[in-house]
Amino acid sequence: MNLDYLYHPYPSQRNTVFAKNGMVATSQPLAAQAGLEILQKGGNAVDAAIATAAALTVVEPTSNGIGGDAFALVWMKDELHGLNASGQAPASISIEAVKAKGHEKMPVHGMIPITIPGVPAAWGELSRKFGKLPLTEVLQPAIRYAEEGYPISPILGKYWDYAFRRFKEIFKGEEYKAWFDTFAPEGRAPKIGEMWKSPGHAATLRSIAETNGESFYKGELAEKIDSFMKEHDGFLTKEDLAGFEPEWVDPISVNYKGYDVWEIPPNGQGIIALMALNIAKGMEFKEKDSIDTFHKQIEAMKLAFTDGKAHVTDIKHMTTAVEELLSEGYGNARRSLIGDEAILPDPYTPPKGGTVYLAAADGDGNMISYIQSNYMGFGSGIVIPGTGISLQNRGADFSLDESHPNALKPGKRTYHTIIPGFLTKDGKAVGPFGVMGGYMQPQGHFQVVMNTVDFHLNPQAALDAPRWQWMEGKKILVEPHFPNHLAQGLARKGHQIQVATDTGSFGRGQIIWRDEKTGVLMGGTESRTDGAIAAW
Repeated sequence: MNLDYLYHPYPSQRNTVFAKNGMVATSQPLAAQAGLEILQKGGNAVDAAIATAAALTVVEPTSNGIGGDAFALVWMKDELHGLNASGQAPASISIEAVKAKGHEKMPVHGMIPITIPGVPAAWGELSRKFGKLPLTEVLQPAIRYAEEGYPISPILGKYWDYAFRRFKEIFKGEEYKAWFDTFAPEGRAPKIGEMWKSPGHAATLRSIAETNGESFYKGELAEKIDSFMKEHDGFLTKEDLAGFEPEWVDPISVNYKGYDVWEIPPNGQGIIALMALNIAKGMEFKEKDSIDTFHKQIEAMKLAFTDGKAHVTDIKHMTTAVEELLSEGYGNARRSLIGDEAILPDPYTPPKGGTVYLAAADGDGNMISYIQSNYMGFGSGIVIPGTGISLQNRGADFSLDESHPNALKPGKRTYHTIIPGFLTKDGKAVGPFGVMGGYMQPQGHFQVVMNTVDFHLNPQAALDAPRWQWMEGKKILVEPHFPNHLAQGLARKGHQIQVATDTGSFGRGQIIWRDEKTGVLMGGTESRTDGAIAAW
C-alpha cells in the first residue's frame, strides 16, 4: 500500500483515558508501553518514568537523547520533590574563548554550545532515591528497542527527515560525521513505518544501567566523550563530567484560584508560567473562546515573558529574587498595564525547541512529571562515535554580553527552557502536566492550567484546545484551526496575528489527573504528535 501517514483530511477526536493501577502518558506509543511494562513488573511511577525516558532516547531521537538535560517533579508519600539535572558550562569555556573562535554570539551547533549532560545522572538519582526496581531491569525495554529495532512513527519520521535534509546542507566538518553514521547510515533518514535499530545506543544504555549512570561520568563513556572533545577542540572534559551532580530543589508555586501550580525554580523558565498566572488570577474570564479572554491571556504572557527573559538565569547568579517575581505586588503592578489594546514589550524572538515530556502515575498515588531534552531537535549535531550519545546544545542560550544576566561563565547553568509542571489542591495531588517545545513551554503550561481551572475542560480537551504563541512584540502565531473570527477580533485590538501552516511549533503535552476519592487516574495525550497513553 502506498499510504501518506501525514495526510489527515478529516477531524478526529480523542477521549480521556481512565485507569486505576497505573498510567504513562508521553509523545511516543512504544515509550509509553515501556513504562507500563515496568509498572506491571512491580515498579512504581518513578521506575516507569525512567523506563519511558530511556526508551524515548531511542524511539524519539529527534527531540532528546542520552546527552541532554532533565528536570522532574516527584509526588511521593504526599510530598512534592524537585530535581534539577541540568548541566553547567564546561570549566574551560569563557566569553573570551568563544569570541577568540570568531563568534559574536553563541553558535547553535558544533562543539561550543555543549554543556554537561544531566540525563543519565537524573535516571540514576531518581532510581536511587525513589525507585523499587534496579536500573538494569528498568532500562531493559529501551535496550531491547535499540537492539531489535522498532518501526518509525509518523511525526518522528517527519522531523527526522527534516533534520537530515537541513544537516546535510549545514554540517560540513569532520566532527559531524558520526551524526550521519548514526542517524542516516544509508544516506537518508529512515522512512515512516521502516524498522530502525541502533546497537551502539543499546550498549551505552546497558553500561549506564549496570553502573547506575557512573560510566557516563567517571567510566568508559566519559573517556570516549573526553577523547572526542579533545580531538575536535571542544571544551567539555572528563573532569567536567566527573564533577557533575544533579540537585534536589524546593519547587516553587503560585495559588491560582484555589489550585497550587508548581514548577522547578530557575534556571528553568517555569517561573514565567507562574508569573503569567499570577497576573491573570486577578482578572475575570467569562468564557474560553472569546476575544476578551485571549487578549488578556496574551497580554499577561507577554509581560511575564519579557520580565523572565530580563531576570531568569542560574539562580545563583540572579539579581532579582524569585519571591519578588512571584509576589502579589508584582502581579498587581503588571496586571495594571493591561488594557483594551495590545501593548509593546521589549522585543524578543524565541527560537524553536526539541524536547520530550512524560507523566506517570501508579496505583499507590505516586506520580511524576518528567522532561528531558537535547534542545533544538537533535541538539548540537555532535554524536560520540559508536555510542548513540547525541550531545545537547543547551549552551546556545548563553549570552556573550558580560552585562546580561544569562552571560556565559564557566560552571554556570544557562537559562533553561524545559519545565515539568504539577498541580495540587489543598495539599493533595491533582497530578502532573507538561507541554514541551522550546519557548512555547510556559505558554503551554499557562493555557493548559487555565483550560482546566477556569474553563473546566477534561485532560484531553485541555490539550486539544487551539493554542496561540507569543513570538515577539505584538506578533502572535495561532494554530491553523484557531477560530478565524477570534483572530480577526484580536487583530482589531492591535495584535499582529499570523496563522501557522501546521501545529509543530505549539508544543506537545501530557496530563494525568488523579481523583482523590476513588484513586482513578484520568489522562490526556498530545494530538499534535504520536502521543499515547499506556494504562492498566
